[in-house]
Amino acid sequence: MTENDGAVELSPVEVFLEESHAQLEKVKRGIAEISLLVEQSHGEVEKLAKRNADITSRIHQLQAHFDTVPREDIRTVYDDALDAQQRLFTMRGQLEKLQSDEEHLQTLLDYVTRTHQILGEKPDVGVEEEGNAQGSSQSLFGKIIQAQEDERRKISRQMHDGPAQVLTNFILQTEIAARLFETDVDLAREELENLMEAANTSFIKVRDFIFELRPMMLDDLGLVPTVKRYGEAFKEKTGLDVVVVNTGMERRLESHREVVLFRAIQTMLSNVRDHAQATQVKISIDLDEKNARATVEDNGIGFDPEILMAEEYKSRPLNQLRNQIELLGGMLEVDSKPGEGARFVVRLMSEDQA
Repeated sequence: MTENDGAVELSPVEVFLEESHAQLEKVKRGIAEISLLVEQSHGEVEKLAKRNADITSRIHQLQAHFDTVPREDIRTVYDDALDAQQRLFTMRGQLEKLQSDEEHLQTLLDYVTRTHQILGEKPDVGVEEEGNAQGSSQSLFGKIIQAQEDERRKISRQMHDGPAQVLTNFILQTEIAARLFETDVDLAREELENLMEAANTSFIKVRDFIFELRPMMLDDLGLVPTVKRYGEAFKEKTGLDVVVVNTGMERRLESHREVVLFRAIQTMLSNVRDHAQATQVKISIDLDEKNARATVEDNGIGFDPEILMAEEYKSRPLNQLRNQIELLGGMLEVDSKPGEGARFVVRLMSEDQA
């Protein structure tokens, strides 16, 4: 701490201690809130588990008198069972997510507390300099870990909402069809036809899900062919007029850079789909011997790029994308105005220039 013209100037360590104290209080509040949600979710899971057990008991009773029970009653019981299982599955997934978030917050609390204690006990110059160097490294490491966790959380949510629920539906529909073969072959055949149609639809969804996670052609053919295929699929699903243009060399990049550029295009297209209200999208890829650039332009409603700097937007996909690109020494440029569409540009330099 120093004095300058009567004003007290805090050292970097003291400033950090004040900021970490504020962070401590914020994390503690977050843990208290999420702990309450975990407790409430536990109670809801117990209620749903009891309901599921009751319905299972009803199914067992129904099976004992399957030949005499009206078909409508059979369908009602199985519909109730499907609904109960889906609700229980969803609530358990939500509980697991809350518990994971609570664990992450507790880990952050322990880390900030320990950091605060260490720097508070030894606020000398040597510690300050060492802390600055370590802080930069830990900040970078923390961003990498956070990016990984965000991606895992996204995959978990997609698995829960997609393939997991599809398999649950298949199991119940198969059981219904199997039982109906003993009493009504025509109705059982109709159920199987419905099951085949649902299986075909689900297969398409799972295939799209796999492509979203990691298109195999990205490893085999590279960025440009993969983006062209993704643009076609995006056009089919959204109805947007998507054009993909390659304005440079069609060459391969380092694997992690191809992944980052592909994810960047995915994120920018998702932003267009969810927010832009656009009818046309143009994707441009420009690769030369050293640098790589990907541009996504739309004719949508546009926005003020300054809002991305607001606190509530810090965790949004575009800002997460910006962080990932900057970790590789690149940059994300956003050019937009309300009513004039938007233009997103990702630039990556070669390894020796980054």
